[in-house]
Amino acid sequence: MTQVAPAAQYAPRLIDAPSSMPSSVLAGSREGMAEVVTTLAGAVASARSVRRDGPIPHGLPGEVLAAATDTLGPPAVPADGIGADAALRRIATMLTEYGLDLSDPRAAAHLQPPPLSVAVAADALASAGNASLDTYDSGPSAIVVERWLVRSLAGLARLGEQADGVLTPGGSMSNLLGLLLARDAAALNRGRDVRRDGVTALPHPVVFCSELAHFSVHRACAALGLGERAVRPIAVDERHRMRPDALADALDELDVDQTPVAIIATAGTTDFGSVDPLPQLAEVAAEHAVWLHVDAAYGFGTLFSQRLADRLAGIELADSITLDLHKLGWQPAAASALLVGDATAFRSLDRTVEYLNPADDADAGYDGLLGRSLQTTRRPDAVKVAATLLAHGREGLGRMVDVCHDLAVHAERRIATESDLELVAPAELTTVVFRYRGGRRDELDRINGDLRRRLLESGQALIGRTTVRGQVCVKFTLLNPTATTDDIDELIDRVLLAGRASAARTEEGAA
Repeated sequence: MTQVAPAAQYAPRLIDAPSSMPSSVLAGSREGMAEVVTTLAGAVASARSVRRDGPIPHGLPGEVLAAATDTLGPPAVPADGIGADAALRRIATMLTEYGLDLSDPRAAAHLQPPPLSVAVAADALASAGNASLDTYDSGPSAIVVERWLVRSLAGLARLGEQADGVLTPGGSMSNLLGLLLARDAAALNRGRDVRRDGVTALPHPVVFCSELAHFSVHRACAALGLGERAVRPIAVDERHRMRPDALADALDELDVDQTPVAIIATAGTTDFGSVDPLPQLAEVAAEHAVWLHVDAAYGFGTLFSQRLADRLAGIELADSITLDLHKLGWQPAAASALLVGDATAFRSLDRTVEYLNPADDADAGYDGLLGRSLQTTRRPDAVKVAATLLAHGREGLGRMVDVCHDLAVHAERRIATESDLELVAPAELTTVVFRYRGGRRDELDRINGDLRRRLLESGQALIGRTTVRGQVCVKFTLLNPTATTDDIDELIDRVLLAGRASAARTEEGAA
């Protein structure tokens, strides 16, 4: 009879010696936290040794990107590491020398703020713990922080007791999630289940939004199977706000076989900071029984300001709200959230997975936030926001909002005094759109595009660009609460110099 060899004979040989890895390699250990502080201090010292004047590196894009790549070394995983301290110092030096300095007051291109120190420190703590929000046993304290933050933000928006919300990777994802909830609600109102039967259960969907709505609305419609053709743009008034009368007319003109899915209002358009008339739009939405989503990615932060909060009057009437605190909130990206007026809106996302949230565990209280999101693993982004709210409070953040708004008003007034500049849109929130007009009229589009690139190449200023009524314009997006009016004047002076140089080059080319 053949003897069967012991199973252990075929088992892989295990290393029975103690681990050669020190506990300091893991950030969550006590020794690891000390290592994080030490290595980060060294990296910061290396970064501070870099001397650079201006918000962005000097040079053409190809030159800057090539130099940054050379700093990292050959693009391959090295056979042997150089150690944590040396690696962090190299990365810190490269990021500083060839990166963007948002703390420079001449950085005024995008809705991209310099993050607050307390938020960055809290984010490092959150990363060290590496919690996830999907299950209780993936991070109970992180769940508490997010629930606390959601309730705090819902209170700031004056939503009722039934409100709820979830953090997302960004405003585009918040808009996608809000539109998903609206889509599913529209189907359920007609006795259909999109989650089970697909979008064919929702005949001829229509989504209404301002003609200046963020492009993520179109992308969300495409991703959700509604199709970009479902988007129905509504005309805006002279202040770049959606017209309620035009919206009402568009709803009245729908065919009987068309399904209105949602009205997307904007509270802070990207270019102008304009806020749609929320109370009037909410009235139209209620009259037609259509979901009202407010994209307040930009404008939500004005609720911190006692002076500007009333610009978002009516936001409490929304069914869902997108907000980004990595804009007017000074958080490291990402710090977005979707709030809903009624927590039952999330029912279409409910999901029971045996290895994550079995029913008996959930009944016993061992539940997470899996049913609030399209994500499973989800990092605790709420930690940095909660630390910021605790550190600065509404008053402190409100003062930052007010400073940035006042800087935009100062820029608007200064631009109005310059004969070579034309104010295109005044300061609603913290952006100002204008145009250099000191050259040949038929070359102004080229001059405005060129002057911005000229500033970029010099590394001395970073400003934005857009197109308004078919004309190329430049813009300031002012999110630095430590900047001064003198900084804004210097920025405008640089725009004027770059514009004159661009106009002169255009004249030489035409000669």
